[in-house]
Amino acid sequence: MGSSGVTVRLPRFDDDGRVAGTEERTLHAPGPWTVPEGPLTSRVAFAAAHVVPQVGADNTPGSPASVDWDATLAYRHRIWEHGLGVADAMDTAQRGMGLDWAATQELVRRSAAEAKTAGARVACGAGTDQLDPAAVEPGEAGLSAVVDAYREQVHVVQDAGAQVIVMASRALAKVARAAEDYARVYDAVLAEADEPVILHWLGPMFDPALAGYWGSETVSTATRTFLDLIRAHQDRIDGVKVSLLDAQHEVGLRRSLAALEGSRVRLYTGDDFNYPELIAGDEQGHSDALLGIFAAIYPAASTALQAFDEDVADGGAAPAGAGAARGHAILASTEPLGRHIFAAPTYYYKTGVAFLSWLNGFQPGFQLVGGLHSGRSLPHLVELARLADDCGMLLEPELAARRLQALLVTNGVEA
Repeated sequence: MGSSGVTVRLPRFDDDGRVAGTEERTLHAPGPWTVPEGPLTSRVAFAAAHVVPQVGADNTPGSPASVDWDATLAYRHRIWEHGLGVADAMDTAQRGMGLDWAATQELVRRSAAEAKTAGARVACGAGTDQLDPAAVEPGEAGLSAVVDAYREQVHVVQDAGAQVIVMASRALAKVARAAEDYARVYDAVLAEADEPVILHWLGPMFDPALAGYWGSETVSTATRTFLDLIRAHQDRIDGVKVSLLDAQHEVGLRRSLAALEGSRVRLYTGDDFNYPELIAGDEQGHSDALLGIFAAIYPAASTALQAFDEDVADGGAAPAGAGAARGHAILASTEPLGRHIFAAPTYYYKTGVAFLSWLNGFQPGFQLVGGLHSGRSLPHLVELARLADDCGMLLEPELAARRLQALLVTNGVEA
């Protein structure tokens, strides 16, 4: 990457958050990102996108979400133009963290309609967040309420024309007492599916309320339950999105899926730390992708996947040459940014996705519904800007510099 010629003065902070000096940084030009001429073929990839609020809305915690639909949908079109699918109404869109069920239904309908006009792929989350987990009690009534909530949301997604992603449920995590309860609920939910769905296993680092999902705190035990469910419903499952931030576990699960007789169930990595190696794969296969970080780095992600397409062996089983090496290198160049955005507490990663969207001019203000834009510190955001610049993800350097300076002054750091 060359220089943009744009300079910005950024502070450095000590461990107590005090300004400990400044640096004058010349921003890089954007990376050599390309738009594909046709569909991406060697990997299936979704970017899990965020929502943009109205700048003058009451975006305080607990208030109904007021969405800037023009900015929100324009962002999805940028992702589609780069050949990626959009995973919508997921945790990146703040399900259970500011995006209420009424706004979620509108998002699903609008996103699915826009995808149809673009001839693009969209999958949307179906969960149970219209339920208050605190009001759902263990037992038959609680399990039935969870099933009914899932059914309602599955039908909203299907009726809109989107693929269903069955999200992990806080309410189910509260009321289930054993693996059999999960099997019972998912049996009923999958029976509602008109087309193969994506199952989502979201780890407690993303949502602490999901600890012990699949009936066990032990990952190996939970994995056996998960595989039993997949084995019983292979014809109704397109793939599984696994968000545990454990590359070794994902590779093992991927190989277990491949070993299922007649299985074509995909492993969509949700590992926003280790995605370069998981997507690149090895001699026994690769992961596809359904990633929140792809919403932040979609130009780089698309360019990398185009490189994989150049020379990956038939069927995408193993990296074959220079294109695959280049694709892996592009993704690896973004990994420090991904690890920073998704650093603990991981459930605040949406703040980083929105911050980069704002720096790049894709939303008018640095805001999230429910006030979640306050979820990260100023030092975290400044370092995010540095890392984004390092990998060529500041797409309009002059605008990014102006907005960074405005952010610093607003937060008490004078240039």
